[in-house]
Amino acid sequence: MFGRINPRRAGMTLVYRTAGMLQAEVIKGRLESAGIPVMLDYESLGRVIGITIDGLGEVRLLVPDDRAEDARQLLEYSASDDAGTAPGEETDASQT
Repeated sequence: MFGRINPRRAGMTLVYRTAGMLQAEVIKGRLESAGIPVMLDYESLGRVIGITIDGLGEVRLLVPDDRAEDARQLLEYSASDDAGTAPGEETDASQT
């Protein structure tokens, strides 16, 4: 009845996996603001009950095959940009 989750959809490429819907929606917003369409793929049970263990809360972000490389580059850039400055340590231009 239950088998391995196959994230492969015709014409779509898996570019990211998250452990919950909130993070998936944030990443989806980043990609869509860059003009990259995104499809979220997840098990409904995890969303309905709120279970995030053992893969039930996993959300897979899929984009069209021809936009996969653009999406990966944007996500890499976003991750490095997010890691560059710790929260509360933003530089204030007026201090220079």
